[in-house]
Amino acid sequence: MNRALISALAAVILVVSGGGAATASDGAPPRTTHGPCQYTQTPDEPPARHVPLPPDPRRTPSRGTVDMAVPTSQGPLPLRLDQAKAPCTVQSFLHLARHGFYDRTVCHRLTAYPTLKVLQCGDPTGTGEGGPGYKYKDELPVDLPPAPTDPTGTRRLYGRGLLAMANAGPDTNGSQFFVVYGDSALRPNYTVFGTVGPDGLATLDKTAAGGIEPTAEDPAPVDGTPVLRTELLRVRPSCRY
Repeated sequence: MNRALISALAAVILVVSGGGAATASDGAPPRTTHGPCQYTQTPDEPPARHVPLPPDPRRTPSRGTVDMAVPTSQGPLPLRLDQAKAPCTVQSFLHLARHGFYDRTVCHRLTAYPTLKVLQCGDPTGTGEGGPGYKYKDELPVDLPPAPTDPTGTRRLYGRGLLAMANAGPDTNGSQFFVVYGDSALRPNYTVFGTVGPDGLATLDKTAAGGIEPTAEDPAPVDGTPVLRTELLRVRPSCRY
């Protein structure tokens, strides 16, 4: 089962989405593309919306940026994808966007921990358990500064405005991603593949200010469903550089 979880206990912070290794129920190995990205089917975790494996050309585009127009129910959330930082991730994201995978999907999780402030999106089921039916390798950041809140030096600063992939462990990227509305401290285990534009930061601030839905167990949660429903109305490339 896919599961998206964001937790913060003591100094440990984890963002996960879309599960680990999968094997086909009939014993056949999952299909894997033959290019450098090696997108691999996850038969035990079928796609939340039907979508084929992404193209995987030998020369994956690895230069320049791609701008994405993302209107949401709370305002615009423009994204700029960085092909140099994460070519396989950008290629997958564009593939899903062009197939309408993200259209009319709800950002299902908001966190407001002192060291983790993100909005997580990308699951058509809205539960945190949905994915695209495939996984692919990490493209981990190597240039993030140490998090000033972590005296051990193991965590890095995922700064306000970064766009990164959620995962369920090494090389389990799928469709779920998170946008950082406030500086966060994380182990550098999450692929950074772009940034949020200024208008998008205003939208994130609005959603964050709305707070998190209380539950019977926790009347003042710091992790859960946003009060302000933030639905991605449409996700498409707007221009290429």
